[in-house]
Amino acid sequence: MKYTQGQYIIASKHAIANDIYSFEIKCPEIAGIAAPGQFVHIRTGNLTLRRPISICGIDKEKGTIRIVFEIRGEGTSRIAMLNEGNLIDMLAPLGHGFTVDLNFQKVVLIGGGIGTPPMLPLAQIYGKKAVAVSGFRNSAAAILQDDFKLAGAQTVLCTDDGSAGIHGFVTKPFAELAEQGNIDAVYACGPMPMLKGIAQICKEKGIYCEISLEERMACGIGACLGCACRTVRNDEEYFAHVCKDGPVFKAEEVLW
Repeated sequence: MKYTQGQYIIASKHAIANDIYSFEIKCPEIAGIAAPGQFVHIRTGNLTLRRPISICGIDKEKGTIRIVFEIRGEGTSRIAMLNEGNLIDMLAPLGHGFTVDLNFQKVVLIGGGIGTPPMLPLAQIYGKKAVAVSGFRNSAAAILQDDFKLAGAQTVLCTDDGSAGIHGFVTKPFAELAEQGNIDAVYACGPMPMLKGIAQICKEKGIYCEISLEERMACGIGACLGCACRTVRNDEEYFAHVCKDGPVFKAEEVLW
C-alpha cells in the first residue's frame, strides 16, 4: 500500500448542508494514485489520533482530491474550522478501495448519510451505467444529488421522514431494482444495519456486492487492532483491519 504524509493547501471550502463541509485539496502526489473507496487520515491540532475521511472526488489532471465530512466531534469540528488557503496535514491515500470493472453495464451505488460521498467517484467513472441510491435523515441532510446527476448517474433519493424523495430506507428501492435484474455489481457505504440488508438482498439475488465499512481508526495503516472486524475467507474466520484490509470488502466476507 503506497501512501504519503504531508501538509497540503485547501483549494476550496464549502458548507453543503448543516454541519457538512466539502474541501478540495491540492495534493498531486495523492491524487495521482488515489482510487475510489480509499480514505485520508487527517491530523487535528494537538489531538492524539487522526480522523479518517473518505475520498469523495479525485481529479488527477488538477492534482486535487475532494473530501466531504460531517461534524461529529471535536476532531471533525477542528477540521471544519480550517479555511481556503490553510494547510491540512494528511496521511493518504489509505485503505483498499472498490473494484472497478469498465465492462459492467449496470451498477448500483448505495450511500447512507455520510456514507454517500465515497460513491461519487464511482458515479464519475460509470456515468450513465450507474444508479445512485442515497438515504438521509431528512431533506436538510441530503447531499451530492446534483453531483451524481452531473456525473450522468440516475438518482434515487430516500429520507427517513419522507420530507424528500421516497419515504423510507434505501433497501426499499434497491429491492425493487434487484427484482428487475441485470445488475452487474452493487457498491455500498453507510450504517451497518443498512449494509447488512443490502448484502442479504445481493446474496439472495446472486449479485456481486462490495461494501465499505465505517469504523473508528487509530493508526490507519494496520499497525494496531483498533478497527478489527470479523470476516471469513476460504472458509476460515479471521479478524481483518478495516483501515488496511478494507475499508472495502466483498459483502460475502463480512460476518454480520
